[in-house]
Order: sequence, then C-alpha cells, then structure tokens
Amino acid sequence: MLRVLLLLLLLVRKQGCSPRPHRVLPGEDAGDRRAEAIRRLLELFGLEDPPRSPHHFKQPPQYMVDLYNTVADADGVTKNPDILEGNTVRSFLDKIHSDNMHFLFILSSVAKNEKVLTAELHLFRMRARVADGPAYKRHHFCQVSVYQVLDKSKLDSSEGKKLLSARLISLQGSGWEVFAITQAVRDWTEDESSNQGLLVSVRGLAGASVDAPHMVRFASGRDHHESKKPMLVLFTDDGRRGASGPTPVPPAEPMAPKLNGPRITRSLDPVLPCQRHPLSVDFEEIGWSGWIISPRGYNAYHCKGSCPFPLGENMRPTNHATVQSIINALKLSEGVNSPCCVPDKLFSINLLYFDDDENVVLKQYDDMVAGSCGCH
Repeated sequence: MLRVLLLLLLLVRKQGCSPRPHRVLPGEDAGDRRAEAIRRLLELFGLEDPPRSPHHFKQPPQYMVDLYNTVADADGVTKNPDILEGNTVRSFLDKIHSDNMHFLFILSSVAKNEKVLTAELHLFRMRARVADGPAYKRHHFCQVSVYQVLDKSKLDSSEGKKLLSARLISLQGSGWEVFAITQAVRDWTEDESSNQGLLVSVRGLAGASVDAPHMVRFASGRDHHESKKPMLVLFTDDGRRGASGPTPVPPAEPMAPKLNGPRITRSLDPVLPCQRHPLSVDFEEIGWSGWIISPRGYNAYHCKGSCPFPLGENMRPTNHATVQSIINALKLSEGVNSPCCVPDKLFSINLLYFDDDENVVLKQYDDMVAGSCGCH
C-alpha cells in the first residue's frame, strides 16, 4: 500500500522518469514513511487531517448523490468538466429544526480562500393536507419569500430582515423548491457572526396570509425524514486549476509487442515501450472508507517503459523529445538521457465525502488520472 501511495504522489506531481528511490533516514521506519505518504496525500486533497467518520450510519442527501453520478463515472473520473460550477459543492442541513420556517446553516467548514459562486436554499414542499375546499377555489398560487435575518428581535419590520428571493408557486403538487440566496452566504462567509439564519414566509397573491399548514407546507428538520430536510447547497471554487480536459473513453490497454524474426533476444525482463499501466488506489486500504462515500477507490494509472530511438508517432513524442532522442542516440552531448515516459493527458476525479461536521461535500481534483502516456 505504501508503494501505491508513493507512486500516486510521484504521478500527480509529475516528477521525472527516473526519480530517486526513497532514502531511509536514520531512525525512520515503515510506519514513519506510511504516515508521511498519507500526510502528503491529504495535502493533495486539501485536508489537514482525515475528517471524522459519522458517529452513526448517515445517508447522504439524494441531491448530492445524483450530482456526483451526473459529474463522475463509477470510478469518480470526471465525465465532463463543464457540468460543475467551480470545483466544490457543499451541502448543509438546518441546525434549528424549528417549525416556524426559520433556518440556520453553519458554514464554518468553508475555507477563507473559497470563492462563493452560487448558494441555494432547497426546501421540500409536502403535499397539502386539504386538496379542495374554499381556499383552493379562491387561490391557485401563493408567493414564497426568503429573507436574510438581520436582527431576530425585529423580524416584524424591514430593519430585521432583507429579501433575498421571492416567487409564485402553485398550491398543488409537491417536491423540491430551490431559492437563490448567494448574497446572504457571501455575507456570512465574510463575517461569520452575521449569520442569523433565513426566514421563509408564505403569502397570498394580494399579500394576505394563507393557511400555510393546510395549503403550503415545507418539510422541517425536526419531524421529517432525512431525505426531505431543509438544505443549503453551496457551489465554490478554491482556485485550484490543472491541465485536466474532457475525459475520453478509456483506451484499451496496449498489448506487449510481438518480437518476431531474427531480432528476437531472450530476456527475463524485456524492456517494453512507453505505455500506460494500472495503478489502483483503494481508499478502504488507506483507512478512509469511513468518511469517503464515493468512489471506494479508483485507477490512477501510471506510465512506464522506454523511449528508444527513433521515436514513432505511437509514442506521442513532443518535438523536444524527438530532438533529445536524436542527441542522445548520436552522443552529440554528454549527460543527455533518452526522453521520459510520462503522462501526456491527465484527468480529474471527484470525491463525495462527509466533512468533520457531517456535511456532505463533492470536490473535484485535477490531474489525478493518467489518461495516456507519451515520450517527453
């Protein structure tokens, strides 16, 4: 497992084709090396420590699972880099659990360097208890307004709240309703103490109150199933950008070349040309399966093999590699090695995981999978 971790670190940091072997320092043992490898891997994933596993079995919000499945394939590799806005999506559940449509979401896990792109309040509208009657004959729609709470002691006045979003919804039907609350979340991330929550009100078309418990009901965090609880979804970008591009269908693994004719030489360890080889990363074996929801692991691949002169097009050489190969073959300059077999396409992966506060995070990491190999 340690070898896999070290190979992965070498891959994503794009070191040369002949890295120096790890030199054991005095007093260093395998445990120290494993701890260092895992620390470096956590650093790669933007984490200081592994998040704590949930204290009990916890089902992630279906919205986050569906988003992950839309963005990533079974191994977590990005299907299309343009689907996701930014590279991080966080979901937060309401912490108040009240029935008066006052919600509070704790955003302390959002890093200061994350740029808030979009924030949404997701509320599940329950099916109305009364499906007919005078109220339904008089009204077909109602107005739902979402306010940022500025002062909880002045909620009855304009000084105590600021309108964020308002729209008409039908009195019939059920399902998720989504409201934009980006500006409020930007305020809260800049000044955490200003976060006094959100207030949702339901009014008739003429501004009159409606019988909300009977006509429009949103699921609360107290009495309803986990899958219907109020949720804040936050799209951010932490500024990391790599060379990842659209992920093609994984190419078939190249077969070892057939050595026919008089050039056949017998060797116990034949040197194969530059090509891609599997490199499995198993999160359970690392000890991270308790907090990572998906994927359970992935194939990072790695590049191995020779770049002999003359370089053919099948080795995907750069012009520089071709010149270097010629200089090396003709011995025109001392100390010039043959080109290196390295990844020439790198793709991103996505992790769906629980953070320390048991919120669910979808995060995209660039340059984590070798898509193809070439001589550079």
